[in-house]
Amino acid sequence: MSLLSERVSSAATAQIRRWVLDAFPRDHSGVAYDAPAGDPGWFGPDSVTWRIHSEFPGMLAGGLCALMLQLLHPRALAGVYDHSNFREDLVGRLRRTTSFVAGTSYAPVAEVETLIERVRRIHTQVAGVLPDGRHYRADAPELLTWVHVTEAYGFLEGCRRYCREIPAAIADRYYDEYRRVAEALGAREVPASQAQVQAYFAQQQSQLRMDDRSREVLEVLSEVRLPVPLPGVSRDLFLSAGAALLPEWATQLLGRSRGQQLQSIVAARVLRSVAPLFRIALSDGISTRACRRVGADPALLLRWPE
Repeated sequence: MSLLSERVSSAATAQIRRWVLDAFPRDHSGVAYDAPAGDPGWFGPDSVTWRIHSEFPGMLAGGLCALMLQLLHPRALAGVYDHSNFREDLVGRLRRTTSFVAGTSYAPVAEVETLIERVRRIHTQVAGVLPDGRHYRADAPELLTWVHVTEAYGFLEGCRRYCREIPAAIADRYYDEYRRVAEALGAREVPASQAQVQAYFAQQQSQLRMDDRSREVLEVLSEVRLPVPLPGVSRDLFLSAGAALLPEWATQLLGRSRGQQLQSIVAARVLRSVAPLFRIALSDGISTRACRRVGADPALLLRWPE
């Protein structure tokens, strides 16, 4: 690499690091990742989960894909719509979700169990009635399953599309591993392979719809401004890249125009090209700290386990 190329790469990674840490500050969750030594948490260094969740571009784009899928389920959406301040603090909600995923993925066992119990308590307090008279509870097993599957699908496809190739056996192993979190929260019959996820989505489609609530949440999401340089550009890049991960049936149900789909194609190419810079810029992140806690070389995260 030439000196000029090195300088350009260094400047780019510095900007990316600033972008990520401004949007998602570290250590604000209070989760302890560095001790006790040797504690592998729920997954550990031999897991696929540690590897997939270490790829920031795939996780953020995948998380936004999951949100777009979730807003299509009226009962799953109701808990957010009726019981949160997403209109005023969507960034805060995104940060809390990110902290939960990071914590359950990489924190020591005691920290993970604390996070799970905290969310279970919150879910018991979230209940209501939809405009059509149907009741919902956030701790309903079928709704917890929907939220989990959409997230796991988004994270896996985000990693696969933007960060690295994922063999089919590794993808199946990821779904089987990561369902542990959903089941601990109360989900049941959680799909454990790619084939099961596809079958699950097919089964759920009759319950999904784009209604006024869905459109309102999507509008709020499409106007979110992260506290970073060029917030509109950053938002549009990741939202479009997230939409590029949607199954075709979801793209149609969301009513995405041809122009929006073309934007997603461009965004996907851009994110794929810059994803390696994120890995360099965030080389000291939570996944690296978790590896060091158990005495493992962080470089192992770049290789699929045998």
